[in-house]
Amino acid sequence: MKKNLVIVESPAKAKTISKFLDPKFVVVSCMGHIIDLPQKELGIQIEDNFKADYVVIPKKQKLLTQLKKDAKDKEKIYFATDPDREGEAIGWNLKEKLKTKDKQSLRVVFHEITKGAIEEAFKTPRDFDVNKIQAQQARRILDRIVGYFLSPLLWRKVSRGLSAGRVQSVALRLIVEREREIQKFVADEFWKITAELNKKEAKTKQDKLNFFARLDKQNDKKIEIKNKKDADDITEKIKNNSFTVKDIQIQKKKKNPPAPFITSSLQQESFNKLGFSTTKTMVLAQGLYEGIELGEEGSVGLITYMRTDSTHIAQVAIEELRKFISGKYGKEYLPEKPNVYKSRALAQEAHEAIRPTSCFREPQSIKQYLSPEQYKLYELIWKRAVASQMNPALYEFTLVDIQAGEFLFKASGFDVLFKGYGTLYALEIDEEEEEKTSLPELTIGENLNLVNLTPSQHFTKPPARFSEGSLVKALEEDGVGRPSTYAPVIQTIISRDYVRRLKGYLFPTELGFKVSDLLVEYFPKIMNIEFTARMEEELDRVEDGSYNWINVLNEFYHPFKESIDFAKKTIKKEVVFSDQKCEKCGKQMVVKWGRRGKFLSCSDYPRCKFSKSITTGKICPEPNCGGELIERRSSKGKIFYGCSNFPKCRFTSSKLPE
Repeated sequence: MKKNLVIVESPAKAKTISKFLDPKFVVVSCMGHIIDLPQKELGIQIEDNFKADYVVIPKKQKLLTQLKKDAKDKEKIYFATDPDREGEAIGWNLKEKLKTKDKQSLRVVFHEITKGAIEEAFKTPRDFDVNKIQAQQARRILDRIVGYFLSPLLWRKVSRGLSAGRVQSVALRLIVEREREIQKFVADEFWKITAELNKKEAKTKQDKLNFFARLDKQNDKKIEIKNKKDADDITEKIKNNSFTVKDIQIQKKKKNPPAPFITSSLQQESFNKLGFSTTKTMVLAQGLYEGIELGEEGSVGLITYMRTDSTHIAQVAIEELRKFISGKYGKEYLPEKPNVYKSRALAQEAHEAIRPTSCFREPQSIKQYLSPEQYKLYELIWKRAVASQMNPALYEFTLVDIQAGEFLFKASGFDVLFKGYGTLYALEIDEEEEEKTSLPELTIGENLNLVNLTPSQHFTKPPARFSEGSLVKALEEDGVGRPSTYAPVIQTIISRDYVRRLKGYLFPTELGFKVSDLLVEYFPKIMNIEFTARMEEELDRVEDGSYNWINVLNEFYHPFKESIDFAKKTIKKEVVFSDQKCEKCGKQMVVKWGRRGKFLSCSDYPRCKFSKSITTGKICPEPNCGGELIERRSSKGKIFYGCSNFPKCRFTSSKLPE
């Protein structure tokens, strides 16, 4: 009896899938892309409608040979690569290289690796989606054109080894512009005056509590206090007044649960709540999707596919969630109808949001099988998915106006009436509600005791630097990039030393400023957020079959080529001379950038090849060394400090000594 071959992308996925299939299916892994554009040439025939000259990736040649052997004499070959554009293209390219017949080749797609999903996928195989393949090919060609023509210009102007990319360059521009806003920012001083009050007659425990009110108006006009003298003068005036409740407004509000995760919201929340980078989040999510060994149960896919921009949840999963919520929390937590969330305009509704493959697999019940980091991420995904199908939280918002002569104070209270989804997932309180607490029961006309009156100095704050989470949010809101691109984009600009992390936040290096400024000057269209977002929309339209992929490339290439030609004629190498002389030939040393950062090189290069690192000026703490510490970058982009006398002295430190 002939067997069938199933090709997936990773060994972990192959292991999980194989346990759900009949022994007549042989499951193997292709380890991602088998073919790509050639490394050392453009590989695109632009005049021939952007025909791509794909080649087998050298490291994958042996694997392809093995896959051809595996495919030989098989009755059918199922391409079970990931359900997105990238997966569609990987499967299609494999089909072409294996030279399988159309009737023998079948595409299977699933969004979770569970027995039910796998069986259903193999019952309903389909043909390859040409639109998806063309959308992926258009993106790959766009990125190659940008990289191939832009990178050499950066080498001529700044330094060899640099790179530019369509989305990464826009991300760098956002970070650079934010840093310039911070640099230009001048803080303004302002003062607040806070009254600590309580009831004159307290009957209950709640009535005995002190509460706070903030000065808001003077003679019915918004008050602005700019300095200490004014604050002290106003404080003295207020002290002599009695405090009376002027008005009370009570509003009942509801707060709806957040939508289940899509890729970008998972990356943001994972950074904000767990401190995980975008790359770390996606690596952990990939493992949870492909399968985790759960003791006797074997390898199980714990979450749905993690690259998605859809908030849709399958009907069978909705029913399971509602059953779980009703049984675990009670019917008062279950809405009459399932909650439905709106996805972005061109989101693929055939895809699902990121959710657990079974909500009955509670995080605590499988904690022993997960690493601490896997557990934290799974718990976050599980809680968000379950909470998304619960009732809203209900709360009461109280605003109290308190008159003190010509001055008006405002106090506010915040009481949760019904936690709803907040029982499981932390309520996201609006910024203006963050300081609200419970108030005693007050009545209009009631006189209050003044316990304390405190002026406090404050300063306006500059815009916050981007974190990985807030950068993803900004890119998503601007329509730049797509779910699969955010993590690699951030990783690239960090690995190129255009950007560094500082206490979880991203700031541009001197090199990052130089590269961004050069690209903005000579390639304003490439660096334009609206233009880049429109390109993404057009790629989405190629995927849904409403736009031709050649048109996308033509629209981009011709104005880009004009900019390239102009830059080639105009850009000249910038030379930055240092105040040091070459130790070998005596000529002036110049500043250059390399893969590991800034260094000094002889201006007579290549005749004189002397170069040396730029030191921090800090003396190496090792006894009797005498060397100076140099900033270095590891192959993974991490900054550390090493001695200039290396390898004689091997001192290293992640921080500069005091």
